[in-house]
Amino acid sequence: MHILLIHQAFTAINEPGGTRHHEFARFLAESGHKVSIIASPVSYLTGKKNQNRDVGFDMEGKITIYRAYTYPALHKSFIHRLFSFISFMVSSFIISLKIKKVDLVWGTSPPIFQSFTAWIISKLKRIPFLLEVRDLWPAFAVAVGVLNNKILIRLSLWLERFLYHRADKLIVNSPGFINHIETKGGANISLIPNGADPDAFITVNPELSRKKLGWSEDFVFLYAGAHGMSNDLPVIIQAAKLIEPNNKIKFVFIGDGKEKNNLIVLAESLDLTNVEFIDPVPKNEISEYLLASDVCVAILKPIELYKTTFPNKVFDYMAVGKPILLAIDGVIRDVVESAGCGLFCQPGDPHAFADTAIRMYNERDQMEKMGSRGKTYLEQNFDRKIIAKQFVDMIKQIVVKNG
Repeated sequence: MHILLIHQAFTAINEPGGTRHHEFARFLAESGHKVSIIASPVSYLTGKKNQNRDVGFDMEGKITIYRAYTYPALHKSFIHRLFSFISFMVSSFIISLKIKKVDLVWGTSPPIFQSFTAWIISKLKRIPFLLEVRDLWPAFAVAVGVLNNKILIRLSLWLERFLYHRADKLIVNSPGFINHIETKGGANISLIPNGADPDAFITVNPELSRKKLGWSEDFVFLYAGAHGMSNDLPVIIQAAKLIEPNNKIKFVFIGDGKEKNNLIVLAESLDLTNVEFIDPVPKNEISEYLLASDVCVAILKPIELYKTTFPNKVFDYMAVGKPILLAIDGVIRDVVESAGCGLFCQPGDPHAFADTAIRMYNERDQMEKMGSRGKTYLEQNFDRKIIAKQFVDMIKQIVVKNG
């Protein structure tokens, strides 16, 4: 089979960010299939242009990555972001037309606009259209206040329904999304959940890494990921201020995003000495930081819709055997509590966050047991190699059915 993936926010394993799609592409290649990926040269996480070539190759040429022109001012404002989405939609369409002998086109949302391109290509090439829903866009954008123009909201809702109705197959990465999609007219939905590959994280000596990073004397709470509006990271900064008298506890932020500068300014205004910001780290290097930490943090704004999410970082944390401080309610809370691998605190509440962090610090002897339980649970339920095999088998069925 030859699979075409159109994905503006695609992240290779040597780049910062979630690498679900590159890992799936590699599994497809290992299974003897060919994958073409059209991606942006502008990092969706940082808004900066990466140094990759216009066309790159992986797995002895079985994976080809094309970089399509994208308007670069991604993080300036929502309007600039919209220009970015539309520019990629057009440029990826032009590149798609030149890619021959494709058996299935794989669209993914968000951004939802690129999936419209995928649908058009599927019609022109007369091949199946697979639509993957990774976030409930535009619902999330409206809920967090990023999208508030009534005309754009109506257009986005129309496009969402249009694509749900026309996909030959819909997949979601969280069980919490299924009901929403069904109410919008989507059908033939399968769950291909987020997960992680424990073998993808290199083994390092945590104590040596802690010394190298200057954390030897600290109990480190680590957040790794996007620094955006949805992530609610000011809650951690405010909790750090409450905890500051305990000079053993430190909060480390790894990543980038539109809100990072605001977070740094907030931390400086509070004269915090227990907070550290680190630039984004490629996925294939992040394990050193994760393993050197004591507790890993996952957090989102207290928005009802966010109860539907399966954040990928939670599974990465589990894969390296780290306990989790979880400030996200809903289906991911069910996973963490079923695994017994972390503690939940009420989202949006700095005092609750601080209390939970102090509890984890005081119960240090339990943290290693929590982390171990999480790793075992992930290996049994969310191992990406097993999930990827399910994904490949599903694609084969779609291609055969429509062949």
